[in-house]
Amino acid sequence: MAIVLGLASAYAGIFWMRGGDAQIHNGPWQTNLLTGSATADPYLRTYVAVVGLLALNKNETIYYEANHDSAGEPLDGKCSYRIDGKDPDARWWSITVYGTDHFLLPNQAKRYSVTKNNVVRGADGAFSVRLSTTQDEGNWIATSENGFELTLRLYNPGTSVRDRPDAAPLPSITKEACS
Repeated sequence: MAIVLGLASAYAGIFWMRGGDAQIHNGPWQTNLLTGSATADPYLRTYVAVVGLLALNKNETIYYEANHDSAGEPLDGKCSYRIDGKDPDARWWSITVYGTDHFLLPNQAKRYSVTKNNVVRGADGAFSVRLSTTQDEGNWIATSENGFELTLRLYNPGTSVRDRPDAAPLPSITKEACS
């Protein structure tokens, strides 16, 4: 019983209590500004070691994660979604879909992310990216019926993001349909 309780509390510490007060929410996105810093607590460091290979500090990269849509509903692998936005204030950015095991989702099209360099934009600079299990043309990223989560990486974030990561203009995530 002690081993089970010990493992359960370690899991909770790593995946639910990491970062405490440093956890920032911005719509469906959340980040921890201590990620990649020398002041990160052991739980956050372990989380980064489990879900990512390397984390830079907030001046180099801010990592936002989303496991809910903009309405606050958990992302559901049986649903399709649309991410709408404009280029975030950063030198370079990417939005990547991961499975619940924190690995890229295998798919025939090998479509795992969109980036500042490859996203197709409208005349006004806005983009719309479709997330679904069904392959689509244009801005599309594969998801899995077994679940997924999103990571938005902002490399060399601008001052609007560094100064107010909770209020920076970030893409919205809208549920379109479910099967």
